Amino acid sequence: MKDARSMIEENQGEIAPDAIEFEYDLPEPPEKVWRALTVPELLAAWMMPNNIRPQAGSHFAFAGPEAAIECEILDAEPERLLRYSWREQPQPGDAARQDPLDSTVTFTLARTVSGGTHLRIVHDGFARKAMPAVAMAGASCRLSLGSRGSRKPVAANIPLLTLRAA
Repeated sequence: MKDARSMIEENQGEIAPDAIEFEYDLPEPPEKVWRALTVPELLAAWMMPNNIRPQAGSHFAFAGPEAAIECEILDAEPERLLRYSWREQPQPGDAARQDPLDSTVTFTLARTVSGGTHLRIVHDGFARKAMPAVAMAGASCRLSLGSRGSRKPVAANIPLLTLRAA
C-alpha cells in the first residue's frame, strides 16, 4: 500500500515557481476534510462566505473583504482532489487593483496509515501577485508550512477550525 505522500506526489505535476504550498497531516479522515472544503457554511468558517458546489464546471464566489472572488471548479474528485480557479474582481475605479489575481487553488487529500488525512494545498500564481518578496526570493522558492510528525501547523488560517464542525 502506498503512503499518503507518494499518492499525492504521483497525482501532482510540477509545481509552478510562483506557487505557495501548504501541507498538513490531520487526524480527521478524508470524508470530514472534504466536507470542510466543500460545504459552504464549513468553508466560510475557515475562509470567507461562499456558495461553493463541488462539481466540475460549476461557478461560485467568495465574498472577499474588498471585492468578490470569482471561482470555477476545474476538478472535483470527492475525498481526493478539489481544484478551482481564483479570480479577484476589482471594484470599478479601483486603480490599485487594475492587475487582479488570476490563479488556481488545488487541494489534494490522501488517507494516512492512521486513517487521518494528508492535505496539500497549492495556490499557483499567488506569490507573483500577492507575495512578491516570496517570488523574488528565488525562481523555485515555495513556502511550505505543515505539521509533519509532531509539529503543529504554523499557517494562520489552517483548516482545523472548520474540521471541528465537519
